[in-house]
Amino acid sequence: MACTSCSTADGGAPKGCKNNGTCGTDGCNKLTVFDWLSNMTLPGGQAPFDAVEIRFKNGRKEFFRNTEKLTLSIGDIVATEASPGHDIGIITLTGELVKIQMKKKNENPTKELPKIYRKASQKDIDIWTDARNKEEPIRMRAREIAIKLKLEMKISDVEFQGDGSKSTFYYTANDRVDFRLLIKEFAQEFKIRIEMKQVGFRQEAARLGGIGSCGRELCCSTWLTDFRSVNTSAARYQQLSLNPQKLAGQCGKLKCCLNYELDTYLDALKDMPDMETKLYTEKGDAYCQKIDIFKEIMWFSYANAPANWLVLPVEKVKEILAINKKKERVANLEDYVVENTQEIEKKFENVVGQDSLTRFDQPKKKPNNRNKKKKPTPTKNAPKKD
Repeated sequence: MACTSCSTADGGAPKGCKNNGTCGTDGCNKLTVFDWLSNMTLPGGQAPFDAVEIRFKNGRKEFFRNTEKLTLSIGDIVATEASPGHDIGIITLTGELVKIQMKKKNENPTKELPKIYRKASQKDIDIWTDARNKEEPIRMRAREIAIKLKLEMKISDVEFQGDGSKSTFYYTANDRVDFRLLIKEFAQEFKIRIEMKQVGFRQEAARLGGIGSCGRELCCSTWLTDFRSVNTSAARYQQLSLNPQKLAGQCGKLKCCLNYELDTYLDALKDMPDMETKLYTEKGDAYCQKIDIFKEIMWFSYANAPANWLVLPVEKVKEILAINKKKERVANLEDYVVENTQEIEKKFENVVGQDSLTRFDQPKKKPNNRNKKKKPTPTKNAPKKD
């Protein structure tokens, strides 16, 4: 999430305060990690960890080994090893936190990593910038070629290598796609080395970013690093209506935020009867229609009157269930219904002397000055009457 003085530009580069993501909030870039060890020095004789984390376009990050012992800091632009040629990226993390990040992503800190060649020169940055400027028109042209070949796929993003020798086309597809002819068309059209990489719909939303229905940037493109499975049961436990348009995110899948409060709802539901609760009374069988987890009340209706709902607290429902377990029936549910207490309507008075909010609803009437005679105004040089 970006701070108020900075925001994310195309490709994930920060714009606004121009601190290259090294401001106090560290919220300019995608999937950033705050370096809380930056002000701490290592014990005497201990060498700093020689691996760094480098971010490329959007949220793509990789680890590289600093074999040349370069003095690197967050925000530096470096040239890294690639196949073939070299790539250009921005350093996002250095020091001991890189080791923690590697363990978090199930990577061995001692394994062999690609190396950093050098700090990027101005010539490297110019070539990198020119390659980035070509990505958007090439993406649009690549979509036109895919539509012409009638392929069931969507090319969502194009990423050039830092030296401009290779481009990676990210695409999504429901089924397997034979794009051999497509690669030939791309190579003939763009005159570059082509690599196709299929991503899921959630990965596509994470790469492209966007604004969610909550008004904030997408979680998957700002801080969420793993995609856990989301089921419709999560919406049922939280008493949400199963509306696909409201439950689905920009990726077309169920929103990841449905899992955030699920554990709290499950803990609250442990002490409450479920939706399939059935109460037996002498007046007839009653079925559960709705549950309010926060107020701990339940709505029931008789089988012969499904439109008439009765509000019962959870404690009363448990009492009736205990009686039903003894194979006994209660007289009716009306004896256990919560009394409807009418809420006192809050009236707000104008104690500060503020005007009414509806003062502009009705237009003001223009005064009628037709019948009023205008008095002549005396002039300065007018002769005085005797």
